[in-house]
Amino acid sequence: MQWEQVLAPRMGRMKASEIRELLKLLDQPDIISFAGGIPDPALFPVAAFQSALTSALAPGRADTALQYSVSEGYLPLRQWLADHMTGLGIPCGTDNILITSGSQQALDYLGKLMIGTNDTVLVNWPTYMGALGAFNAYEPVYDRLDPRENRGAAEFRAKAAEAGGTVKFAYLSVDFANPTGETIPRADRERVLDLATDLGAAVIEDAAYQALRFDGDPVPPILALEIARKGSIEECRTIYCGSFSKTLAPGLRVGWVCAANPVIGRLVLMKQAADLHSSTLNQMAIAEVAANSFDAHVAGLRDVYRARRDHMLAALTREMPAGVEWTKPEGGMFVWITLPDGMDGADLLARSLETERVAFVPGRAFFADGSGGNTIRLSFSRADEAAIDEGIKRLGRLIAAG
Repeated sequence: MQWEQVLAPRMGRMKASEIRELLKLLDQPDIISFAGGIPDPALFPVAAFQSALTSALAPGRADTALQYSVSEGYLPLRQWLADHMTGLGIPCGTDNILITSGSQQALDYLGKLMIGTNDTVLVNWPTYMGALGAFNAYEPVYDRLDPRENRGAAEFRAKAAEAGGTVKFAYLSVDFANPTGETIPRADRERVLDLATDLGAAVIEDAAYQALRFDGDPVPPILALEIARKGSIEECRTIYCGSFSKTLAPGLRVGWVCAANPVIGRLVLMKQAADLHSSTLNQMAIAEVAANSFDAHVAGLRDVYRARRDHMLAALTREMPAGVEWTKPEGGMFVWITLPDGMDGADLLARSLETERVAFVPGRAFFADGSGGNTIRLSFSRADEAAIDEGIKRLGRLIAAG
């Protein structure tokens, strides 16, 4: 069978994730990995999930846990999320919440919902590579979103028309972004809202790391800022995507979308066509653990990850040669490194794996245009202090060697 003859043209735009490939290295005991932006499994609330799963499978509840369910999601979990969102300045009801199989599924659905071939999507440079992967299947054109640049709606609109479509939405990872670790300031969030309003476009707010703030004052979500302007979520163009993967457990694949009813209704139709509903058993477990211990558990995560971030920043200051720059995140899991001009992150990774046995993610995959060759992403979430010290020492030595 010559499969190329029957594949859709969109398959040419779908590529393997560099991070997924690098995760395979975690099984090699001599590798120090700063690659995968994944939680430390030692911090999973295992006992809480054991209790929650036992409860979900108890007589009188097992019929619900193991049966088909509604596409919108398990109602008690959506009720908890509606309260959680209200606490973030986003008053909403359960009808404004859709449970997804991780926030990655939400990005895929939103791409399917809005992107036509050659439509334009506005993204940061760099941006989350998983978002690019989700959107690529729907054959968009990407344009650079930088709220501080003096580009007006007319310029974006003209460029999109030249490409053969219109601007459909702006996508932003807003707090401690993957990959840079940076947080979008309030004024820039307001400017994005203004631009999207002028364009008649939507805003997708990816808040996967929102709960993992270590320092500084919280910045209101874009959706909260828009509700403050308009008075109701039903009047808003912003779509909030959240996830339990970075706080409770990624393996259960539970995320959510919070948005106006017209958006949720259409996403429910997609959910019905794609997988009917996310695992009810997993949703029941998440609902119980979140209700009983979310705040306390996340506070513990912040303490651990804050210490690891501080240790990595100190090691970078101590070990990196001149010409290397890095971000100083207020939370999350990532530090973004800019290498000296002319040094390529992919080449550095190949040499690092061969000689120093340190893994990280080359930066080019996070740029919609394939630029950013002299950048890399480091994650501090899984490495202990000894691994950070040794890994950054080795990496600094390799970079200094040129």
